[in-house]
Amino acid sequence: MSMGDLISIHPSELKFPFELRKQSSCSMQLTNKTEKYVAFKVKTTNPKKYCVRPNSGIVLPGSSCNVTVTMQAQKEAPPEPCRDKFLVQSVVTPDGTTSKDITPEMFNKEDGRVVNEFKMRVIYIPANPPSPVPEGSEEGTPPRASSQENGNQNFEEVSRSLEDTKEKSSEAWSAISKLTDEKSSALQQNQRLRQELEQIRKDISKSRAGEFSLMFVMLVGLLGVLVGYFVKRG
Repeated sequence: MSMGDLISIHPSELKFPFELRKQSSCSMQLTNKTEKYVAFKVKTTNPKKYCVRPNSGIVLPGSSCNVTVTMQAQKEAPPEPCRDKFLVQSVVTPDGTTSKDITPEMFNKEDGRVVNEFKMRVIYIPANPPSPVPEGSEEGTPPRASSQENGNQNFEEVSRSLEDTKEKSSEAWSAISKLTDEKSSALQQNQRLRQELEQIRKDISKSRAGEFSLMFVMLVGLLGVLVGYFVKRG
């Protein structure tokens, strides 16, 4: 048997719409061209980059099976041309075989088993293709008036946006300046209150010291009177 005698594969290439940091998927259809049960298996040279569902299965006689290949989100643009490859293997199995009965040994050529293989390359296409050239715009032909109007309108929108940004920036700076002044005033008031509190503490300490001295003199005088009284009586 020649390649593709068991199943036909459409399309023959895997084309992924490519966009940075976004997943992309494409599908292929496997059609059984025989009257036998055919098992298939899909392999890739970069299994960490692609997810294949299902990656193996059974295609009944005359029926088809859809396989979806998903490319994981990429952080950088891939090299051109893409070197990733896919391999679709197919082999005839006994009637009644199910997907659960598939084993890796089924696709082993060393046992004399006929295994068909079909290689598929990967192609990346832009997810957002460039806009087509407007009708009537030919090389050397001046642009339409509508294009100029659109350009002027875009310029006015950008200018208006810049003015709004400047106004918002000015308001923000004014608010920041006001908050800074309020903070400075609060710090000065706090310092002044601390100084007043310290002076009050000093005044209280002096007052207590004076009261203690007066009481001490009065006690000494009272003791002198009492001593004189008892001396006279004696």
